[in-house]
Amino acid sequence: MKATNKNSGQNSSESPSLAKKKVVVICPGRGTYNKEELGYLQRLHADKTEIITLIDEFRDRQGQMSVSELDGMENYSMRVHTAGENASALIYACALADYHAINKDQFDVVAVTGNSMGWYIALAVAGALAPEQAIELINTMGSMMSEGVIGGQMIYPIINDDWQIDPVREQQVLQSLAQANQQQGCEVYLSINLGGYLVFGGNKAGLLALEKLLPELQDRYPMNLFNHGAFHTPLLNEVSQQAKSLMSVDMFKAPNIPLIDGLGQVWQPYSCDVEHLYDYTLGSQVVAPYNFSKAIEVAIKEFAPDKLIILGPGATLGGAVAQGLISHQWQNLQSKADFIAKQKQEPFILAMGLAEQRKQVVI
Repeated sequence: MKATNKNSGQNSSESPSLAKKKVVVICPGRGTYNKEELGYLQRLHADKTEIITLIDEFRDRQGQMSVSELDGMENYSMRVHTAGENASALIYACALADYHAINKDQFDVVAVTGNSMGWYIALAVAGALAPEQAIELINTMGSMMSEGVIGGQMIYPIINDDWQIDPVREQQVLQSLAQANQQQGCEVYLSINLGGYLVFGGNKAGLLALEKLLPELQDRYPMNLFNHGAFHTPLLNEVSQQAKSLMSVDMFKAPNIPLIDGLGQVWQPYSCDVEHLYDYTLGSQVVAPYNFSKAIEVAIKEFAPDKLIILGPGATLGGAVAQGLISHQWQNLQSKADFIAKQKQEPFILAMGLAEQRKQVVI
């Protein structure tokens, strides 16, 4: 079923040349604010004082550094900027400010999705959380492991050099996962389906066992993700329970824009079960795998957008999204070379973290 929007600008009274482009907005998750992004808010969003002040004031009440201070630091610090209690709010501030910078006269946002922590940002962007509730949720979830990170995450590719998923490699990787879990004291799970990559979450022993079983690729993989907990795995059951004890369903409301979650489910504005949305967000979404690949598949097949806009900071999601498009041969994309050629000619993906693509999106 295709989503419709009475404000889409596709009515008969508007000339085709002025018709808005339908877009699905993609919200980033952890790991997208890196050294290159330091100063993102200062450089690009000095005018978004209302958004940033609300976030800063909330964090000040929690006794935490403001996002303005984090963004304005002279040097990037892996220890400070990647810590969950800082990274989550900082990425949220950048992404929300980017969303408000999109030229809504040119683009009609028909759906919103996100990767991992990006789901919380998507809730805010789509209006399922008011600004005050959004920063409370994002900051609370980001601060859950401030006393110590639970487990860790590791990423591994299942694609070939043409960005096509290799089913044989994928099967071998999943067999290695099963083998790792047969070893004493090992717990490791699929955490995120990320385009041409699989992200695993587990305890230290489980991740180490899996690392030893996986063949080394590109002198980089398997790659452990710094300061990342075992998100989207049963190891976070207590985090889920604690989150539900701290935050109530009253924080949530039906979205203004369709939301695509990490199962590929679509939450529609006029048929949203808010209690179910709450249970998903603080329940299964926390402890079960996040299928970002499925979210992208639903985005393109159900909403048939003219463009996909990836909010900043950073642009690391672009590759995963492109690999998803290639896996479905979207717009006849068969390979990495096809994707690069299309992006040069008429880009389908517009990443706001890339200056040249950003120019095509902002007011």
